[in-house]
Amino acid sequence: MSMTAIAMSGGLDSSVTAWMLAKQRREVVGLSMLLWDEPQVSTEERRCCGALDLGDARRVATQIGIPHYVLEMQAEFRQHVVTPFVDAYLAGQTPVPCTACNTWVKFDLLLDRAQQVGADRVATGHYARIVRGEDEWELHAAVDLGKDQSYYLFELSQQQLAAAEFPLGEMNKEQVRELAREAGLIVAEKGESMELCFVSGTIQEFIETELEARNEEPLEPSQVVDAEGQMMGTAAPYYRYTVGQRRGLGISAKQPQYVVGVNRDQNLVTLGSREQLMAPGLTGGRPHWVGRALETGDQVQVKIRARQEPVAARLIVGSDEIQVDFDEPQFGVTPGQAAVFYRGSQVLGGCWIRSRTDEATAKDT
Repeated sequence: MSMTAIAMSGGLDSSVTAWMLAKQRREVVGLSMLLWDEPQVSTEERRCCGALDLGDARRVATQIGIPHYVLEMQAEFRQHVVTPFVDAYLAGQTPVPCTACNTWVKFDLLLDRAQQVGADRVATGHYARIVRGEDEWELHAAVDLGKDQSYYLFELSQQQLAAAEFPLGEMNKEQVRELAREAGLIVAEKGESMELCFVSGTIQEFIETELEARNEEPLEPSQVVDAEGQMMGTAAPYYRYTVGQRRGLGISAKQPQYVVGVNRDQNLVTLGSREQLMAPGLTGGRPHWVGRALETGDQVQVKIRARQEPVAARLIVGSDEIQVDFDEPQFGVTPGQAAVFYRGSQVLGGCWIRSRTDEATAKDT
């Protein structure tokens, strides 16, 4: 009989996933990953995959009568998620660590560990859907678009989709909570976990703690200039700013100012108007296709942020770079974020944003 490993974080969603599969009388095993248990993280904050939450996972497994194991994976999590996250910020980018965690930890390393205990599939509490198409597996957005997590899953491969299950993809959050109540699960009223499970306080404080751990000196205050290169003053180091940021700039001005650029090499932050953040397109690297690769001229819908409504765009596809030309200029194209391509609810693939394009570049293509 096939065995399914359930990734149990101790939260509501993964607990209901485990209960649903166990109720179907399937052979299942609960696997919890201890990813981050640093002492500076407050025990009052909701964090997935820390020691306290994994205690809840163990208690839920006992409630529903399935075996449960904890996997010590802090070193792997730091290597694949935390270190790249810090490096990206220090490079002046704004990374998406949840995608890295899904790609390298939950659907790569965890599947490998699951196979070691005899399981050939992994089920998680993600809000997304896997559909078997005519020729390939398809990844789709969840029915509950308010909880949809498909943006963070765009790097999954055909092999990973074939071995994965998302039982909550057709449900909304209240339905999931009601199932937990009906089952009497101890986590039925548990709140949401923090989005970044390894960051306590602000991201900037976390970066500085990591710099200290690396025995690196804090960086000098950055120079702040306007879009014409005129000096506006000095402020915090560049990594404390992200493209599109408006508040906490440390600079006073007559008109509202936004971060329109961050330059690590010059320790420079450029401010400008909201209009100057409107981009006709973007260039991205490390493209990944869930199934069939797209081609130059293909029309898609694209998200450049997880909670953004998809917008229409046309692709220009190279071997290792993609240009995305929006039908209408978009606000806040941010290096380090993902551009994820959709056709209706289906996730086609995506890339990692390197830069925005300007009007001249867009017109030339």
